[in-house]
Amino acid sequence: MTLAQRYQQGAIKIRDIAYDQDLPEKFLELILLELKNARMVESVRGAKGGYKLRRAPSEIQLSEIIRLVDGPLAPFGDADQLRGLIARDAEHRALYRVFLDVRDAVARILESTTLADIVGGPKSGKRGSAKKKRSDPLPLESKGQVVR
Repeated sequence: MTLAQRYQQGAIKIRDIAYDQDLPEKFLELILLELKNARMVESVRGAKGGYKLRRAPSEIQLSEIIRLVDGPLAPFGDADQLRGLIARDAEHRALYRVFLDVRDAVARILESTTLADIVGGPKSGKRGSAKKKRSDPLPLESKGQVVR
């Protein structure tokens, strides 16, 4: 978030990011190393060094960051795994379809939301469709199923 908010300011020191986000520096170093290895951020050496985004905040989707740091976008497994379960496990097929619908909805929202969207920077133009989806009724309600 800090790197996106200060994108035009150049490299930001780890201690400034840690202070800004109220995070331990050592924890932040690990995250920044992962982001650097994935070529999302770059480090700059020297007195004015630190970290900066390699791309504009409007070009970085939240899905990229979450997949990198946390793995799959939803807690139910990846889409291929769920499709396999749907095909193999007739008894629980309806449940796995719900999990797949949830995974797909999460993916749509995160893939259409950029860092610029969440920090109030220049918009990428993609956000509108995801915003509309959030206000729609839950897919299960439209299928006549009741969730308790």
